[in-house]
Amino acid sequence: MCKYFCKIETETKFIILMHPKEFKKVKNNTGHFTHQSLPNSELFIGIDFTDHKRINEIIQTHESYILFPSEHALNLTQTNPKTTQKPLAVFLIDSTWSCTGSIFHHSKNLQELPHMSFTTTKTSAYEIKEQPNEAYLSTIESTLVVLECLKAHGVEAIEEKSLELFLRPFYKMIAYQKALINNPMSNAVRYKRHK
Repeated sequence: MCKYFCKIETETKFIILMHPKEFKKVKNNTGHFTHQSLPNSELFIGIDFTDHKRINEIIQTHESYILFPSEHALNLTQTNPKTTQKPLAVFLIDSTWSCTGSIFHHSKNLQELPHMSFTTTKTSAYEIKEQPNEAYLSTIESTLVVLECLKAHGVEAIEEKSLELFLRPFYKMIAYQKALINNPMSNAVRYKRHK
């Protein structure tokens, strides 16, 4: 999928926190795609990030948020998150919802970060993976909405064409997986075919 990446340079730093189960499961996941598409991003694998030196350094030097829908989350669709001169940092948890809870439970530093969410009518195109709710988006789809909102607030200056191409590796991966699923001779896909 590497040839399909459309890299977007951002002032905002994106930090992808990947649960070890997600890392072991598949390397072609949307957390990896997000990291490869954003040069100003860092990816860390683990569960307890409380004493993680680099993550705590980012939290101290950036105006940091964690993308997580909660009652008190800042709605990025309506509100500009930039309130200081510090550069912006957005933490993204790349895992199943149950594993996300585990990362939150163990990482005391993440618990202290303000939450960020958004309002969108988009639904996930992740047809090969069942989402817990039709309103849930994959990591790379969520990141695109964040980028669109940051552009709308004037925090980022991103060309519209780059935003349009951001999900290209994601779409190509889905098409590739669907082709494998539809090939009865293929054993190269972890997908239960309905009989």
